[in-house]
Order: sequence, then C-alpha cells, then structure tokens
Amino acid sequence: MSPPPGEAPDFAAADAFVWHVAPDRLEPVEKVAAIGIRLLVGVDRARDTLLANTMQFARGFPANNVLLWGARGMGKSSLVKAAHAEAAHAHPGLKLIEIQREDLPSISRLLGLLRGAEGRFILFCDDLSFEKDDSHYKSLKAVLDGGIEGRPENVVLYATSNRRHLMPRQMIENERQTGVNPAEAVEEKVSLSDRFGLWLGFHPCNQDDFLSMIRGYCDAFGIEISDADLRAEAIEWSQTRGGRSGRVAWQFITDLAGRRGVRLG
Repeated sequence: MSPPPGEAPDFAAADAFVWHVAPDRLEPVEKVAAIGIRLLVGVDRARDTLLANTMQFARGFPANNVLLWGARGMGKSSLVKAAHAEAAHAHPGLKLIEIQREDLPSISRLLGLLRGAEGRFILFCDDLSFEKDDSHYKSLKAVLDGGIEGRPENVVLYATSNRRHLMPRQMIENERQTGVNPAEAVEEKVSLSDRFGLWLGFHPCNQDDFLSMIRGYCDAFGIEISDADLRAEAIEWSQTRGGRSGRVAWQFITDLAGRRGVRLG
C-alpha cells in the first residue's frame, strides 16, 4: 500500500538541485542565478573564508557548517551561490542543494539519499529563522550533529539568516520568563547556532563600498557612465531607498542598464 520508492537522483544532470517533498525528489536547476564572486564588494573577509571552506570541502577534506548572518541585502545568499560556482568550476563533483525552511523535517530523508552517493553536497537553507512555538529547529540537529549515524562526510550545511541566534529576541525573553527552567529552555534554542563551525557576519556597507559595488557591476556588464554621474545617481537612488546595501546596488544597476539599453547576464 506504500508508494514505490523513488528513483535514485541523477547527480550528473546539473550542478544544483532543489529539494521538494510530497513526493520526495531532487529537481535539477539548469542555471543557478549566481554572480561572479569578485563582484561581491565590501565582504572580503567573509568571501575569502567561505571560499576557502568550500574549496577544501570540494577537494574531499573536512569542512565546517557555515552560518552567514547579519544585515539584509548584503549578499549572504549571493555569496553562497558564488562560492559554489567558483569551487564547482575546479571540482565538478560539488553540488548545491537548496532546501526550504518549512521542509526541514524531511532533512533526514534527504541525508539518506546523499549518504554514500558520489560527489560532495552543500545543503543551502536561505533566510533561516524560527518563531515562537516553531520546532523545525530540532530537525537541523540531524545535519549539524548527525545523530547516531553521524553527519555524512560528503555533506555540509550553509545557512543564511538575519539573526545571529536564529530566533527573535522576544522569543528568548519569553523562554526566560515562562520556562520551568529558563536557562535550560533558552540554551536548547540558542545553542543551535553554536553547532555551526563558522559564523560569518554581514554589516551595512558604507558609501565608498556602495559606489565600488556599482562601479564593479558597470565594468563587468559594459555600462558606460562617468564617475561623477555614477556617484550623483547612485547616492540619489540610495537616499530614495532609505539605505545602502548590495541589493540596493543591484537594483540601481538594473534600472541603469535598462535606461542605457544594456542587457544583464
């Protein structure tokens, strides 16, 4: 009465996959929406650390799970995709698998597919965070700690979050106020982020970095604009958006390229 077991995924079909449930399957991604890693300006330390970790993992050596946390729009998910593209170019057996936060309870089944499979796999969970009464965080222990079987040596987890401890401050305060043993209740949730071997912080960029991002995009895509015009238009754009970030820089480039009749990509 059970459905027949699914076919083993063809990992040669693509460099990246998206994990879906009901039924469980890995959907190949023909082209990952990634930008060149050298175009990511203002995050040099995080970029170099993540790339080094990814390269050593791709070469078959041990590597850490990574939590990329901090300001929104500063290139956390872009950096994961760019680091994978850079490493996969040198080591084609490296695959990127995206898993949605709501599908975390199925992660043990995904690990079952990957355990013993040919290749190396980066599990990528974007915008990871947990709200009050959300127990999905417990499923992460399967990949971070591995349980009795241990985490497969060919799998690491990269996650991005706006929160360093993956949950809002009021949730921590509620646990302290209502728990029978407040310290233990808080420790169970806060310690989740401690299971990531690398924490990479992302902070709002200054004006010079913002302008450098835009100039880098202009040079990469062949958009001709003088430094004076770029500075005036970019600063005005950031002021209308109420802030500066990598996302705002890309939105400006999208508008500028459209007005100049230049295609991106």
